[in-house]
Amino acid sequence: MQTTYIGNLLHIHGAKIIAAALFLALWQPLQAQRRDPGNYNYYEFNRKSYYFGITLGINRSSFTPFRSRDYIYSDSIRGIESANGPGFNLGIVTNLKIGEYFDFRFLPTLSFSERNLSYTKNTRFNSISQRSVESVFVEMPFQFRYKSAPYRDKRLFIIAGIKYAFDVASDSRTRQAETLVKIAPHDFSLEYGAGIQFFFPYFIFSPEFKISHGIGNTLIFNPNLEESTVLEKVLSRAFTISLHFEG
Repeated sequence: MQTTYIGNLLHIHGAKIIAAALFLALWQPLQAQRRDPGNYNYYEFNRKSYYFGITLGINRSSFTPFRSRDYIYSDSIRGIESANGPGFNLGIVTNLKIGEYFDFRFLPTLSFSERNLSYTKNTRFNSISQRSVESVFVEMPFQFRYKSAPYRDKRLFIIAGIKYAFDVASDSRTRQAETLVKIAPHDFSLEYGAGIQFFFPYFIFSPEFKISHGIGNTLIFNPNLEESTVLEKVLSRAFTISLHFEG
């Protein structure tokens, strides 16, 4: 399918793109630091009340399945697990300063991800059935960021916020979904993470890691499908490493 091809292509080249961006961003820091040590790039950016940028990232996404009471009485399903899948993010950064140490951030993002549910069947050979969910999310994270006092042209920070995501590639409404575990296209998550800012003459480079915990049940219950009845709820999880370029 076309979505699968695009997702795999971005995953293959995503790490290379980020590595190249990291090299280009760090190529000139020594030149910038050779100037008068009191004349740091930080002071120029600190005068701005808001700024914009772009973000690139790679992610590892998964589900957290919770078994239902019917699981105990199932004769054919012995176990339910989730496996991580790779993904790639591309988005826009909007940053608004709130005082000296706080920012409010909005980062609309297009995220490609893959998540899997594996069922161990109670057969002679303990066969495994896997439900793979390939998604293209339109994500809308709202975050607050707390920043440390600057040290030369560097600054540590932590983030926390909430994210709404909509899966534009969801198969929950297709006909074949009647024989699959259905996953809702809408999801809400709590997010937290940390990173560091590097202030260059023309932009701010910020590597960041972030963890997302889904707070809403994404399982669409199907009473006619055993793979669905043995589940009480399914929550989403994600770990993301991002590179922000702002200015």
